[in-house]
Amino acid sequence: MSTPVPPPLPEAVNVPTEPVEPTEQPVQPEQRPINPAVLRYRDIYRRIRTEVAKVFVGQDELVTGTLVALFSGGHILIESVPGLGKTLFVRTLGKALGCRFGRIQFTPDLMPSDVTGAPVFDMKTQEFRFRPGPVFTQLLLADEINRSPAKTHAALLEIMQESSVTIDGQTHRIAPPFFVMATQNPIESEGTYNLPEAQIDRFMFKLVIDYPTEEQEAEILAMHGKHAGKHTAPMQSIDVVESVTNEAEILEIAGKIDEILIAPQLIDYINKIVRLTRHWPRFHLGASPRAGIALMQGVRTLAAFRGRDFAIPDDVVQLALPTLRHRVVLSAEAEIEGQQADTLLTQLIRSVEVPRV
Repeated sequence: MSTPVPPPLPEAVNVPTEPVEPTEQPVQPEQRPINPAVLRYRDIYRRIRTEVAKVFVGQDELVTGTLVALFSGGHILIESVPGLGKTLFVRTLGKALGCRFGRIQFTPDLMPSDVTGAPVFDMKTQEFRFRPGPVFTQLLLADEINRSPAKTHAALLEIMQESSVTIDGQTHRIAPPFFVMATQNPIESEGTYNLPEAQIDRFMFKLVIDYPTEEQEAEILAMHGKHAGKHTAPMQSIDVVESVTNEAEILEIAGKIDEILIAPQLIDYINKIVRLTRHWPRFHLGASPRAGIALMQGVRTLAAFRGRDFAIPDDVVQLALPTLRHRVVLSAEAEIEGQQADTLLTQLIRSVEVPRV
């Protein structure tokens, strides 16, 4: 009787000791060729920051947010207590940018014509001629905008949207770039007129300025303390600031920002964050599609300032709070509990999965 032959053993599978490299390597962000134009944008941004820092100390969110909004074609709303150097900042920024700057102090009796200008009768020609108002500038500080009545708010916000003034059927264009920095005091509410949500939504960012740190305040005292008693001395200190760009270059860069790449995954990330604000339990009112558009524009500009021709999720996270904090309305329960919009938005952003770009 013959012995049965056992079945053959399976052949051993050769497992490579080293990973097999794919035939085509995907191009990672770090491996992308550097765009010389983007490096130029980054250089201009850094030079502006350097010039502003000669006079204005700290407040990185204010400086970065302002420059991003300016080169994105937007406007900003600043919330801060008095005395933190907002007027000094806009003057310093105007000098560094090579642009004209102006300031309007909003009061309860301020009329729209005080902002836009009005026809004035010329005795020589016996005709009315238009006298431009203080809004005809390039960098405008609208100080304490919530102290003026609603019709004055509406006049300024229409100018922000249209970049023009229409008087007696004639349209007067405001030379670009036109950038508005509106401020409001979060403490005093007596004699103020709250901006409606529909008007606040027209501001690209809302920037919150807090008191400087101990080291920053010591630097402020060392820089400006020697001018004590001379109220105009801090304004004279902007003479050390040099102009590093001009209005033509600003418009050129602003026109090229759209070339910055935003991957489809990042667009979906922005869309999820904005849409989630409309269903978040502690929000009575969420952000509009305008918020997503503003966030995308800001992300492109911030990426260019960082020397990249593509955006990454970190850009979205950095600009999400300034873009959304004034576009959401807390529910009654959240207000009673004393919760803040920034805290709730931070929780919301962390709940959204960050894409791999």
